[in-house]
Amino acid sequence: MREVDATIARRLDSGVPLVGEVARYIIASGGKRLRPVLLLLTCGALGCTDAQRFNLAAVVEFIHTATLLHDDVVDESTLRRGKSTANEVFGNPASVLVGDFLYSRAFQMMVETGSMRVMQILADATNVIAEGEVLQLMNIRDAALDEAAYLRVIRSKTAKLFEASCRLAAVLAGSPAAVEAACAEYGQSLGTAFQIIDDVLDYEGDATELGKNLGDDLREGKVTLPLILAMQRGTPDEAALVRRAIESGSTDDLPAILQLVRDCGALQQARGVASDQARRAVDALQGFAANTYTESLLELSAQLLQRRS
Repeated sequence: MREVDATIARRLDSGVPLVGEVARYIIASGGKRLRPVLLLLTCGALGCTDAQRFNLAAVVEFIHTATLLHDDVVDESTLRRGKSTANEVFGNPASVLVGDFLYSRAFQMMVETGSMRVMQILADATNVIAEGEVLQLMNIRDAALDEAAYLRVIRSKTAKLFEASCRLAAVLAGSPAAVEAACAEYGQSLGTAFQIIDDVLDYEGDATELGKNLGDDLREGKVTLPLILAMQRGTPDEAALVRRAIESGSTDDLPAILQLVRDCGALQQARGVASDQARRAVDALQGFAANTYTESLLELSAQLLQRRS
């Protein structure tokens, strides 16, 4: 990761000072670097020591950071990881344009690998992520959204880059198609579980630990799994309360909704769905070489379910 951080710092260099300033602000704001970590761990599990792994780990972090910059503008967010968002500090135009810079810099870097397969994976991933963003926008304030539609959004918007990170490692390692598919399955399942837990924490977590305000998803009109399950499990009056809040975007009833999702078992059931996805991730690694990297990937599946931020 020290090599990845050095690559990130070097490739953020731009003749336009504001570009580097905005990009460094968000990249240095305490992110988990989970996608680069996944790429490096998967490379280790497959015995790959190709120096391009550091370059591609930086690429997936740049793509992820670009989506965050754009997300915060679309969501009108003011807080991320306990700090003011880049759009709050530098304004919406700078955030959008620096997000574009990070996307284009990522594509410059992936071309340097000289691998058409690498470019195909990342081009497909960025396209699917963009589709996921638009899908989520279309679903804003739609209280009729069901679990299948919700999962489609998060598999596009979040899990796709997890999947691509693990798949890229298999390509660098020169692995056969079956191993590449297993890596992709691990990444997609882990990414799906990660986002479900993220959505649970919006109703269950601690604002200080999360670095954002509880109920932000409801405030933004996002229909996530805890709300979908609460409407299914609650009384007709309770379901109507949630529907009204989703459709109006009002947080006036947020305390009652927080209590409802906790009391009706929606959060526990959502965690169960995340656990199922984590088990799928573990199953995908069956047959991989037993080494410290594979062990870490397996441990990550379990630790992800316990996270508080």
